[in-house]
Amino acid sequence: MSLHPNDYSPADTLVALMIAISASDERIGTSELVTIERIINHLPAFADFDMSRLKDISNGVFDLYADEDGLDILWEVVRTTLPERLFETAYAMACDVAVADGRVLESELQLLEEMRHQLNIDRLAAAAIERGARARHMTV
Repeated sequence: MSLHPNDYSPADTLVALMIAISASDERIGTSELVTIERIINHLPAFADFDMSRLKDISNGVFDLYADEDGLDILWEVVRTTLPERLFETAYAMACDVAVADGRVLESELQLLEEMRHQLNIDRLAAAAIERGARARHMTV
């Protein structure tokens, strides 16, 4: 399944962004997948999300990474399907996934920076969101 705006709900797009962050280093770690599933299972943005869509959305994101214009397509899907009021929510979820395994790789940092730009996330708001994600994922 390819990533096409007509096929995506806002919840699907949020999932695609979380998968994109996780897959930016060419693999999805267990802790990242568990974090994505936890977010889907517990946040109100996913109240009507069909968990069986997770595999199709993941495959769509993996297809994007194989396409030279893949990220441009992803941002088009985001602009088409995600209401602006969910932009900070999307960034917060992506940050939670990025820190889930205890480290944030350069590829994840680059995609988060691009996400801040594409979603027009204010630098101060982004810093607060990033700090919150880091605090939630600290180990004892």
